[in-house]
Amino acid sequence: MINELLLIGSVIFIFSMVLIAYKLFGKAGLYCASALATVLANIEVLILINAFGMEQTLGNILFASTFLVTDILSECEGKKAANKAVFIGMFTSLFFLMLSQSWMLYKPSENDWVMGSIKDVFSNTPRMLIASFVVYAISQIFDVWLYHKWWAFTEKKFADKRKFLWLRNNGSTLLSQVLNTFLFTVFAFYGTYNAKTLLSIFASSYVIYIFTSLLDTPAVYLARKISDKRKNS
Repeated sequence: MINELLLIGSVIFIFSMVLIAYKLFGKAGLYCASALATVLANIEVLILINAFGMEQTLGNILFASTFLVTDILSECEGKKAANKAVFIGMFTSLFFLMLSQSWMLYKPSENDWVMGSIKDVFSNTPRMLIASFVVYAISQIFDVWLYHKWWAFTEKKFADKRKFLWLRNNGSTLLSQVLNTFLFTVFAFYGTYNAKTLLSIFASSYVIYIFTSLLDTPAVYLARKISDKRKNS
């Protein structure tokens, strides 16, 4: 049960930190949260656990928080700001990929005790980092595009720009996460795990994304309140 409690706690903690970053630092806080989540998720995804009766990788909640960031930016700051967060995440992933691989080119001192562990972890990450970079770019750009398509539809249909936030939030994120989960599972793990494990990783990852997508809707509403208060102050 410890894994399940930790995952639930992670959702609450990570989403809360995204909101705190927005309240304290505005757009800059969200850009920082997205960049940090991108790097940490690329490390966390190497860990395979069992939770809620499913085998799954970590990193899903951190990746989900980047969709929360772009949805908040789309809703409160505009499409241009949301796309900027995506480009920052892409740059961060590429920077981390190149830097982490350079660490293993150094010849360690005879007194070094950590290089072996670094190699054990990061020698296996290039494929996943490259997969993450490509999938992140595709799914996030699609998510921002779809968010604004839903927004244009609801505004035209109901003549109200603010209503149906829940629809554009969940409608864009849930569909984007199907694309994200499928592409990442194939690119990162095909040939590493058997078909049964791949299916388990895909299913468990998407179940988590459904859960986190539904939970991030209240966070987007809270972010809009933060934005409204800032604009009216």
